[in-house]
Amino acid sequence: MINTIIFDFGDVFINLRKEHSIEEFKKLGLDGPNEDLLAHNDLFEKGKIDELQFINSFTKYIPNASLEEITKAWNSIIGDFPLERLEFLQMLSGKYRLFLLTNTDSIHIERFEHKVGMSFYTDFYRCFEKVYYSYEMGMRKPEPEIFNAIIRKHDLSPKRTLFVDDKKDNTDAAAALGLHVWNLKVGEEDVVDLFDQKHLPL
Repeated sequence: MINTIIFDFGDVFINLRKEHSIEEFKKLGLDGPNEDLLAHNDLFEKGKIDELQFINSFTKYIPNASLEEITKAWNSIIGDFPLERLEFLQMLSGKYRLFLLTNTDSIHIERFEHKVGMSFYTDFYRCFEKVYYSYEMGMRKPEPEIFNAIIRKHDLSPKRTLFVDDKKDNTDAAAALGLHVWNLKVGEEDVVDLFDQKHLPL
């Protein structure tokens, strides 16, 4: 029986506007991400480079854009957080051990907190036994060690733990370690549908 649930954040609780962010960068002259920028994003999400180093990585490709414009475009991916998802999470928190595990960066988390306000994000964080950000952990999904670190620290039983994420690479990595998984299909499924029998093993 499941007694622990580890949740992803983006497109599970908060909606991400990926296409909108790409369009905002196009307005600044950047025609989509490239390998160099993706590599810098990986480093930023692992906390290996700081905010200024990350934002500066864009200036090579869009030299006429200001750091403020780049930051704004970067944060334009942050969408809304439906209240029913928070209410659902609050209901779950009385029944399961809950953890948040997300590949993210300090800029996005600051934007999220500013956007929803202190009362909302405090209620959200309070639902979890522990919130794990990749940039604070120095590693990111789907690296097995990020899952193992949480399992070890909190003495979790993989066979009694469910991991929910919208990226198949991440759920595949968790499944390989023995966790139950739900690879949530964005736009077709919602986290509030968790109690559909196919998503929550008994």
